[in-house]
Parts: sequence; C-alpha cells; structure tokens
Amino acid sequence: MKADIKKLLIALAIPVAVGGLSWLLSGGMGDYRALNQPPLSPPGWVFPIVWTILYLLMGYSSYRIHTAGKPPALTQRALKLYGAQLALNFLWSIVFFGFEWYLAAFFVLVALWVLILLTIRAFSTIDETAGDLLIPYLLWVTFAGYLNFGVYFLN
Repeated sequence: MKADIKKLLIALAIPVAVGGLSWLLSGGMGDYRALNQPPLSPPGWVFPIVWTILYLLMGYSSYRIHTAGKPPALTQRALKLYGAQLALNFLWSIVFFGFEWYLAAFFVLVALWVLILLTIRAFSTIDETAGDLLIPYLLWVTFAGYLNFGVYFLN
C-alpha cells in the first residue's frame, strides 16, 4: 500500500509542478487583465483554481494508467502521449504570458487539444475512468482556446 501512495503522490506532484514551474517562468498573468478580453472571460482568480484541479485530475489519471497492470507497450504509449501534452501545456503559458505571442500560443493550444484527445483515447483503452478524468481538461482547453484567440483578435 505504501508503494501505491508514493506513486500516487508522485503522479499528483508531476503535473502540479509542471504547471507551477511554467507559471513562474512565464511571469504569471502579469498584465493579462489590462488586455481587451472576449466575452465570458472569467476573473483572474478562477484560473489558478481551475488549473490546480485539472492538474490533480491529470495526475490521478496518470496514476491509474501507471498502476493498471496492462501490457508495458500499451502503458508506455499512453504515458508518452501524456508527457507530450504536459510539455505543450508547460509551453503554452510561457508563449502566451511570457512572450505575449498570442497567435502562436493559440496554435500551441490547438496542438495541445489534439494531444489531450489522443491521450484520452489511449488512457480509455487501458482504464475508462482514467480517460474520463481528462475530459474536463479537454473542455477547459477548448474554452482557453476561445479566450486565447479572443485576446489575439481584440489586441
């Protein structure tokens, strides 16, 4: 049981750490509120709450895949997709907030969206619940794409 708890804590810590490091390297939201915002833009305090929840869901989902006991090739493929989407997630904040390259950030989000979808499909073949846990993430990234493109278009 201890080994499982340790694996769970590591799985939860990885996406939270990736998100936190990305946030620090990007300089946070900085002047985001000073930009023209598209309709439905939530207040700034919503973002860290939502992202923390999503990172924890991602971590728990990856833990379920890691401990599902399925063939290593299947598990490794799914976790490689997970790692790739996590890398793009990391990159997006830096491109959007750090460099303020709003159109480039939108294209990063499009690629991220595709990788999340592929990750959901790969996870679902191993553990349906693990795949389902990533659906809120896909929905939020869809909404983030709308916000991102809106910021690009309005500024």
